[in-house]
Amino acid sequence: MTLKLVVAVSLSIALPVIAYAQKQSPTNTTPKPTSAQVRKLVQMISSNKDKLKVYCDLNQLDKQLEEAEQRRDIHALEALNAQADSLERKISPEYTQVMDGLELVDPNSADGKQAAAAIDTLTKRCK
Repeated sequence: MTLKLVVAVSLSIALPVIAYAQKQSPTNTTPKPTSAQVRKLVQMISSNKDKLKVYCDLNQLDKQLEEAEQRRDIHALEALNAQADSLERKISPEYTQVMDGLELVDPNSADGKQAAAAIDTLTKRCK
């Protein structure tokens, strides 16, 4: 009887905590992109001067986001994130999908290294 009581009390305490933690950290449901999808995205951006400019602007914004994060400036982070979302939409929906999916790819894996190399060639085109 005592064991059942301990288990019941433990569950009644643990379940709300687990549910709250799940609400606070949404999972990424975007699938991992293939190497072909990454190459196609890089080619699409590279071949369009306007999209390349937006991509380069987004890279500059990423640097500002890192600085704001280091300063723990929440207001700047919110404003910069809104700007980044807007720029990502200007590139294409595929850009957002591929970049979100890349978060699931191990950077040390073969796919991760190929994706990084492809994106690096794009980044080098920014002046």
